[in-house]
Amino acid sequence: MRELRTMTDRLRGVFDRSGYGEVYTPALEYEGTFARAGMSSTQPAYRMFDEQGNVLVLRSDMTVPIARLVANRYAASGPPLRFCYLAHVYRGVRPQRGQSREFLQAGVELIGAGAPDGTAEVLTVMCAALDAAGLKTYRVGVGDASLYPALLDAHAVDRERRERILDELVSRDFVGLERRIQGLGLDAETTELLLRVPRTRGGPEVLEGLSGSLEEAVSGMREVHALLAPSAAERIIFDLGLVRSLGYYTGAVFQVYDPAHGVPIGSGGRYDELLGRFGRPLPAVGFALNVERLHIALAGEERGAGAGDA
Repeated sequence: MRELRTMTDRLRGVFDRSGYGEVYTPALEYEGTFARAGMSSTQPAYRMFDEQGNVLVLRSDMTVPIARLVANRYAASGPPLRFCYLAHVYRGVRPQRGQSREFLQAGVELIGAGAPDGTAEVLTVMCAALDAAGLKTYRVGVGDASLYPALLDAHAVDRERRERILDELVSRDFVGLERRIQGLGLDAETTELLLRVPRTRGGPEVLEGLSGSLEEAVSGMREVHALLAPSAAERIIFDLGLVRSLGYYTGAVFQVYDPAHGVPIGSGGRYDELLGRFGRPLPAVGFALNVERLHIALAGEERGAGAGDA
């Protein structure tokens, strides 16, 4: 707990210096709040009833409650609005390595700032927070949530098969992805494109030499990268197959990786349409770090450094 408290204090310090004010929302939300955000009632969650028979859920993330908060409590406040939080969230998952039913998140939400400037600001804050926590070898994968769905739509892939393909991408099951793409019966050139794009990742060079809809999609990534200071830009890996499971992401998405821990330790992205569902249309972007995973990664790096010194 002493180590966790030191780490979270450092994260709070970065958020505060960057102009983000801390908020805290109730652990219980109406199920309808998450339904308005496009999060299906079939998604795993912990549900209960209140005295009037309304369905309540334990919050599964902080982005949706903060979107509700902005619409209800900050309706007259001019953007941009900057919020940060350290709060527990709850997911209905089968506990295994890297999966917990309850975990602590630390993150920020930047409301009312469009791309690319808002995206670059949030990525900068995220890298500063990871640096302050003491992580050394992390990388940030950056993609675009709209890129691959747009490719599927351009080739008239029906909704049912489209969703199954995206599920394979979320789980990074490239064997399953290849099987589903091959099953579409498209021409060889299109099939090759749909199989190649998800495997395209690397530095800024992977954004060059593209054409058509791909060129248009990656132009936003280039603009964000150009706005980053070298200390943050050197952490970026562009991943054209990066897709998030939460349905409200609309543009840039990102995940934090570290070789000392085998699962992502943070994620985020743009959700420019979410606030509109709560009555105040504003562009927005944010990220959340899994504090326990960050702690594990830090410990793994320290053990690795110690072994190297020996």
